[in-house]
Amino acid sequence: MLRPSEPSSIFSKRLKQARLDAGLSQKELGILAGLDPFVASTRINRYEQDVHAADQATAKRLAKALGVPLAYLYADNERLARMIRAFSALDVAEQERLLKAIEST
Repeated sequence: MLRPSEPSSIFSKRLKQARLDAGLSQKELGILAGLDPFVASTRINRYEQDVHAADQATAKRLAKALGVPLAYLYADNERLARMIRAFSALDVAEQERLLKAIEST
């Protein structure tokens, strides 16, 4: 799916940051996400450059390969993105404790 010329999308920026944080090359990420090894690097590069948009199924596979929640890749607020990653790293009991604390305020 081609995108019109526009500034890099949130998805593109977050995808690249998560890939760099994971220490993966574009090709490695593409292969981990189930892309054909011959086009993996090019496809990830095009997603990161916002030339093409990943469909939802591909975005889910990319998030899983990166070990980040899908919501992180679309969070349009930096603080929220950080919260999503930090929250997902907690065990279920800690997540529940934190949710209760937040919801009671």
